[in-house]
Amino acid sequence: MGGAVRLDLEGRNALVTGGARGLGASITRRLARAKAAVRVVDVRREEGEKFCARLSEEEGADVRFLELDVRDPEAVEAAFRGLDEASWPLDILVNNAAVDVSKPIEHLSAEEVTRVVSTNLLGPMYMCLETYRRMVARGGGHIVNILSTASNRTWTEAGPYSAGKSGLRAFTHTLFKEAQRDCIGIGITGVIAGGMETPFVTERFPDADTSKLQSPDIVADAVMCALSVPEGSVMPEVVVVPRSESSWP
Repeated sequence: MGGAVRLDLEGRNALVTGGARGLGASITRRLARAKAAVRVVDVRREEGEKFCARLSEEEGADVRFLELDVRDPEAVEAAFRGLDEASWPLDILVNNAAVDVSKPIEHLSAEEVTRVVSTNLLGPMYMCLETYRRMVARGGGHIVNILSTASNRTWTEAGPYSAGKSGLRAFTHTLFKEAQRDCIGIGITGVIAGGMETPFVTERFPDADTSKLQSPDIVADAVMCALSVPEGSVMPEVVVVPRSESSWP
């Protein structure tokens, strides 16, 4: 899409988890360029603050950093209380934060499994719990959950990751059905993204053939496309993969 989606989000508030780098940073830039006020949630304080400062300085964007570990439900609840106290109602939530441990199951530790599943599944669920009830009360909003081709099929050394993403896809589908019942003004979208040239891939697989990976900006454009659908319609699921993607379908 190459930035072709044109969307005016002036006056809207958005929050992106894992927003300090990679796909999260690409999504944050797209939202900010559409004039949304954005809160970048991440556990990487230094990297997040530098990213927000740079984007604010270079593009005049209303982008601020919010340090938060989405795995901590009490911290998530406190963060939303803070947004309420600041009179900053959330219009758009993008659950993007994710981690992975690429090991055979026989070599995984309980701590590694817990970290992957709690970040990739429980974290987004905690964020949705706080966001969804507030959107229902306000009568609208949009939640985007970043999924993976691993939510549709799996491969070796991806047990916890696939379990988390598959669970998040199921939760997203349930949330979509409940939004149809509870508040027709709430959009729910799952974005199934294939391999991207981001630190999430390149740091774990330094020898990866990047020519077979897609730019995170393409996936960020897919998010913007989902947000651009006129009221009354919604894209419940979007799939964006490189043409050479081997893990779809």
